Amino acid sequence: MKSLASPLIWRGFLAILVGVIAVAWPGITVGAFVILFAVYAFLAAGMEAARAFRSETAGPVAGRLVLAVLDAAAGVVALAWPGITALALALLVAVWAVIIGFFDLFFAFSAGESAGERALLGLTGLISIALGLVFAIRPDVGAVTIAEVFGLFSIVAGISSLVTGANLHSATPSRVGL
Repeated sequence: MKSLASPLIWRGFLAILVGVIAVAWPGITVGAFVILFAVYAFLAAGMEAARAFRSETAGPVAGRLVLAVLDAAAGVVALAWPGITALALALLVAVWAVIIGFFDLFFAFSAGESAGERALLGLTGLISIALGLVFAIRPDVGAVTIAEVFGLFSIVAGISSLVTGANLHSATPSRVGL
C-alpha cells in the first residue's frame, strides 16, 4: 500500500494549499477559475483546429472545425460574461463533488483498509456529496461564497488525504536493504 501513500499525501498538501488560497482570496479564486476555463477553451480550440487540418477526410475536418469554433466561443463567453461563467463553473464543481464523493464512498467500503481509514474516506465522500448537492440546489448563493466553501472543503479533504496517506505509509513495512 506504500504506492498509494505518497500520492495521497501530495494530494492532501495540494488540497490544503488550494483551500487556504480560496478562503483567503475568494474573489481572486473565482476570477482565476473563469480565466483558467477561458484559457482551457482557447487551447482546446487551437488543438481541434490543428487536428482538423491533419485529417485526411472531410468529415472529421468539418466536425473538428465546428468543435474549434465552439471552444473559442466558450472562451470568449467566459471572458465577456464572467458572472454566468462562474455560475456554470459552480454547477461543474457540483457535479465533480458528487462524483468524487461517490468514489470515496465506494473506496470506503473496499476491502483491505482499516476501520479508521474507511471512516475517513466515507466521511470525505459524504461531505463531498453534500457540497455538490448544495451547489446544485443553490448556485445563486454566489461565486464568492462557493469559493470559500470550496476552500474549506479542500482543507478538510486535504487533511483527510494526509491522515490516510500517513496511515498507509506507516502501515507498510520498510524495505531496508532491498
